Amino acid sequence: MKLCRLVIGSWLVLMSLAATAAKDEAGYSRYLTTLKQEAVAQGYNETWLEPLFAKMQFRPTVVKADKNQPEQKITLDSYLASRVPDWKVAQAVKLLQQHKSLLQEIGQQYNVQPRFIVALWGNESNFGKLQGNFDVLSALSSLAYEGRRETLFKKQFFAALQILKEGHIKPDKLTGSWAGAMGQSQFMPTSFLHYAVDYDKDGRKDIWGTPADVFASIANFLSSEGWSDQYTWGRQVILTNGYDAEHEGLAAANMAPLSTWHTRGVRRYNGQPLPDLPLPASLIMPDGEKGRIYLVYNNFHTLMKWNRSRYFGVSVGYLADRINKGE
Repeated sequence: MKLCRLVIGSWLVLMSLAATAAKDEAGYSRYLTTLKQEAVAQGYNETWLEPLFAKMQFRPTVVKADKNQPEQKITLDSYLASRVPDWKVAQAVKLLQQHKSLLQEIGQQYNVQPRFIVALWGNESNFGKLQGNFDVLSALSSLAYEGRRETLFKKQFFAALQILKEGHIKPDKLTGSWAGAMGQSQFMPTSFLHYAVDYDKDGRKDIWGTPADVFASIANFLSSEGWSDQYTWGRQVILTNGYDAEHEGLAAANMAPLSTWHTRGVRRYNGQPLPDLPLPASLIMPDGEKGRIYLVYNNFHTLMKWNRSRYFGVSVGYLADRINKGE
């Protein structure tokens, strides 16, 4: 039996290596020919496409990054310590003041509190400092060519072509993360087409270098996906009266008014009663009952549409709370 498992395991390794080896420059070149044909069929001018496709290169590093995304092994506490260090909070507070007038104007227009715009900005790109330097077209075409998620990455590839066609950025400046996330807001190309805003009215939706466009694009995403500036994102809580968190989770069926959570035994982190507000909330425990426990509101559900990681959502809320306190 052990020998059989060893043989099967060796065979699977060899098959995997063969599949990886098969994804080479020649195969990628043939794949680009097919992609170009599809682009022409979608109405893109072949002459316009030529220089774009000529500069695309197979990027095995992005394929490797996609295949080897690390499994979550850290706790929420360690995640928050790395994502929301004191220096980032201090910088966020400073930048909120620096762009105060613009952020307030955009916040009022989109009904989004400025501190959450800044918190997302800081979480996604360290306030524009870490935008990624991968050529987006090369990265997306390489990931589509790899094949495991071809439909997804082809959709993003053609959205990136549309961004270039509309003239929002020059081809040599279209850079981003290994997965194709772009600019200071780290929008995927399809998100750019849906939510990016030309707030300064210069004819380009510049999420790479124009603060007004970056802030408005972030706010437009949140507003479009159900954000309300009447409430915050959630609060850390404790469980009392033997409540076993039976209704934990973000499913709609688990949402209940704060009064219901109070009856079940949920209290503020300091042990005091929950606010007396007709506000529906969900109970989440990213690390289980022994970790941090939160009641989160509809705005947190909106953050889940930005990034489905509960750790990410909590980190945005946590940074926004610290910005609000100014520390």
